[in-house]
Order: sequence, then C-alpha cells, then structure tokens
Amino acid sequence: MNCSIMDFGAVADGITRSTAAIQAAIDACTASGGGRVTVPAGKYLSGTIQLKSNVDLHLERGAELIASLDPADLPDRMGDFDDDNRDTGWEGGCFLFARHAEHVTLSGFGRIDGRGREVFYEDDADGGSHESPLKVRGFRPRLSFLEDVRDLTVKDLTFYDAAFWTLHMAGCRDVLIEGIRIENNERGPNNDGIDPDCCQNVIIRGCVIRCADDAIVVKATAPMARKYGDCANILISGCILRSHSSALKIGTETWGDIHHVTMSDCILDNCTRGVGIWSRDGGRIHDIMIHHISGSTRRYRDRVRQDSEVVVWWGKGEPVFLSATRRAGVDRVPGVIEGVWMDHLNVVCEGAIMIAGEKESPIRDLSIRDSSFTWKQQGSLAPDCLDEQPSRRGVYPYEVPMAYIRSGENISLRENVGYRIDASMRPHIRETFVEE
Repeated sequence: MNCSIMDFGAVADGITRSTAAIQAAIDACTASGGGRVTVPAGKYLSGTIQLKSNVDLHLERGAELIASLDPADLPDRMGDFDDDNRDTGWEGGCFLFARHAEHVTLSGFGRIDGRGREVFYEDDADGGSHESPLKVRGFRPRLSFLEDVRDLTVKDLTFYDAAFWTLHMAGCRDVLIEGIRIENNERGPNNDGIDPDCCQNVIIRGCVIRCADDAIVVKATAPMARKYGDCANILISGCILRSHSSALKIGTETWGDIHHVTMSDCILDNCTRGVGIWSRDGGRIHDIMIHHISGSTRRYRDRVRQDSEVVVWWGKGEPVFLSATRRAGVDRVPGVIEGVWMDHLNVVCEGAIMIAGEKESPIRDLSIRDSSFTWKQQGSLAPDCLDEQPSRRGVYPYEVPMAYIRSGENISLRENVGYRIDASMRPHIRETFVEE
C-alpha cells in the first residue's frame, strides 16, 4: 500500500490537529500488509503517533510533523516503569511511539519538530555568558520512544528542537540509523540525541548531531534491562557531534551489561566531554573499541547556584572520561569497566584524562595508543576541579593534571601518545599523571 495522510483528512496548516488522520493512514497501511505512508510538504500538528509493523512513515522534503505540547494529546505510556533514577524521566509521554513491532521505517528529508523552544527559557543566571543550562517550564515529552522494535530503520530525517530525549530506542533489535540530523537547543537540559537502551545489533552512521545533553549515549536503564537484557553489538561511525555534555557516551544507566561497542571516525565539535564511560548501577561494561576520533572539548559556564535544583553541566572539558563510582544517596555497587581499547584520538582539550574507579569497582585493561592530546584554553574558565557527577564525589577542587587515575588496573596510556600543554594552559594544568 502507498498512501498519503491527505487521503485520510490531514490538514497542512500547522494549527489543526492531524493526529487522527495520520494514525488512520498508518493503521490502514499495516492492516493491508504494509507499505509507505507519505507526509507531503506542509506543516502538520499532531499528538502521539504510533508507528506500526511493516510501515514506512515517509516525510517528503518540506514536510514537517509538529509535536503537540498538550498533555491530553500525548498519553503517558510509561507510568508503569519502576526506576529510582530521576534523570531518565519516564513520565511525560512521547510524540513518536512504537511497541512490539517489526519492520518499521522513518524516512525522508522532512523535519520532526519537538518545540523545545516553548519549554526552555533564558533567565540570565550565568552572568550573561549565555552558556549555562536553560530553565525549564511546563510539559515536555520525549520526541520518540520506540520499544521492542525488530528491524528498525531511521534515515535522512531532521529532528528539530527536542524538549527531552530525541531518538530513544529501548529493547530494539537490528537497527539502522543513517544520515539523520538532530538540531536541538545547545543549552536545553535532557535533550539527548540518540539513546540505544538495551538494544542489540545497532548501526548508527553518518549523522550530524547538535544538542545540550549527550549526543550519542549507549545505556541500560533499569526497566529496559529487566525486560530486554544486555545492550550489545553497537557500531557508531562517521558522525559529527556537538554537545554541552558527552559526544560519545556509555552509561550513566548501567543496570544491564553493555558490551561489544565500537565508536569510530567521529568529529567532536566543542563538546564538554569527548568519550565517556560511566558505571553506576552494577552492570559490566566490556569489549569497547574507540578509534579515529578528533576535535575539541572545553568547559562551559554553569548557572549561578541559587537553589538545590540548579542544573549544571556534567564535565569540564575532558577528552576521555571513565568513571565507576557510587551514585549519591544510593547504596549500590557501581559495576566494572574492563577491556577498553582506544587509538588514533586527536583532541584539543581543557580537562584531565580521567580514569576513576573504586576498590570494589576497578577500571581494568584500558589502552590508549597512537594518539595526541593538547591542552589549550578555549573557553573563559581555567581548570580548577574534577567532576564525577552524578556520584557521591560530585565536583571537587583539584589541581588538574594531564591524567588522573584511581583504582585502575593494567592501564596503558603512553604507547606512542603525545601530550602537549599550550602556553595558555601552562599555569593551570600539571604536567604529570596522578595515581591514587
């Protein structure tokens, strides 16, 4: 079947809700055995759209799906998830939704608009630098939540201005994400780019992502780990990433094991952190390959602290960050990071290379070789602390070295690796490796 949403009564004025028309087209297509549902040029306001098996939802050039921000239009399908980590923010519904489906495609050169600009706002809480996280008000759903989809393809689309996580895949198998653009507010809290969560056999390639939160982050949240197990066999390559958090990240949520992940041939465009691996919840992270990564990492200003709910960036310009430590207020052993190989990293940075485990959760068998790191002032803040958020350790003053190592075993950082401190950073970076 090949049909247009216009055949089912959609209105391309950006004001009239076309939820029922779009859903009717998808339902008719899947009932007929599958095919393509076309969204022609124009603006279409809609509530939650449920994607279904054997359907390609195709946005033609000039087509724009606009997410409603009315809670009545986006039912909360996630309220039954039990998770003590508030950062995952399960409540709030989502715009694009799928569950227990197969052969699902999102394609075309159109745009999907999450309207984050109506949720985030400026209150000049960082002294006028306009670098800190924005304040948040009102209802802000995920732009997508795709659970237990087998054979999922997302290609060519532009995802724009997400109010919360952009492309969240949970328990999916056999996934291709190719050639998409994510253009989010660079100061909007929690507007992650791509989140494979307990997924397996995933390829993410050729994407351009700009966001405030993590650009691409592989994780295992508590409810999805219980339902779908490990996150494994993830290949990320050829992406350009700009983030006020981590460009390429594993964790923080690590309730299940995460393994056999390869990240390669990516460019870091002024990210707060380059490559990060967090263990917090007990899972084992192993067999991670990271190579041919270049670009820059720098520190951005935080909000002026006025209350206990102030949001601050995680990271201080670290090119590489591995952390296994306990969450604040939670008595849970973090887990283990082991078997991580990195090569051909070429990063201009402002923060330390951090390898920070604990006695009960050491970091083992890490190799960085054939790489180059240059410390150079890029922002307006000098290095003066280490940042292990979210954890009991938090952010604390420290004379920042080139590399900080704690509870590491079989750590190799010197095989054909160049370390250079630019004159602009010589007063601030210790020319040494610190081991504790």
